[in-house]
Amino acid sequence: MSKEVVDIRSLQKPFKAQYRADPQSSRITLTAKGGETNTPLSCSVDIGRAIYQAEAHTGVGGSGTAACSGDLLLGALAACAQLTCQLVAIAMGIETRHIAVTVDGDMDLSGTLGISKDVSVGFSEMRVKFEIDAPNATPEQLQGLREKTEQYCVVLQTLLHPPTIKSEWATAG
Repeated sequence: MSKEVVDIRSLQKPFKAQYRADPQSSRITLTAKGGETNTPLSCSVDIGRAIYQAEAHTGVGGSGTAACSGDLLLGALAACAQLTCQLVAIAMGIETRHIAVTVDGDMDLSGTLGISKDVSVGFSEMRVKFEIDAPNATPEQLQGLREKTEQYCVVLQTLLHPPTIKSEWATAG
């Protein structure tokens, strides 16, 4: 697979200039909306540019034909880490043949099913593995790539430093 050459610095230069001149313009809000389907074990997720099907994990009754919410969370981390690493490598002038990111996460479904109050709901551990083929990169460059990728990966930083989450319920009528 041949890589498309993209001048990231030129592409991002006007954004950086705009955000420096008007810091408020760099603030965005992303939105995702869940929607009901004909079964309580599945739903749709609309992110504004695409609609994804999601369902409960097979370990709690899902059919296994769509991603579960845990898959989507791990996928978001993998996508963010992958893109961030690619962009940082280009910005640092590191030629790569291949970059791949794998994210694994462990959880105990007995917490989700309410079997044991001693078992937490959610992931107990996540692992992010980067595979980098950059034969001409120095160890210092690779260390810099790691540090900057981890520093600028939005999803990784969000998971490491969780934001305040506010829950609001509205009832019909």
